[in-house]
Amino acid sequence: MNNCYFVYILASKRNGTLYVGVAGNLEIRMRAHKNCLFDGFTKRYNVRQLVYYEKHASIMEAIQREKNIKKWNRRWKLRLIEEHNPGWNDLSASWS
Repeated sequence: MNNCYFVYILASKRNGTLYVGVAGNLEIRMRAHKNCLFDGFTKRYNVRQLVYYEKHASIMEAIQREKNIKKWNRRWKLRLIEEHNPGWNDLSASWS
């Protein structure tokens, strides 16, 4: 997961609260979310399950994609998750 950037979606549970973010190192970012190292939205609403992510070659591309997804309505975000992760599995569960 080096030399790329990620746009990711976290969920509190299936069809629960969603959070869209961007990261250079997704594994480190997920550890921070799961250990509640960030005060704010994800900590407050217990949003810690990685349900979707995609890689991008540049930070600018990733940031633009993040902004676009954040503008989407909830139904579109749910459809994106369901298309790629219909079981709403935590995609980071096996990471150390």
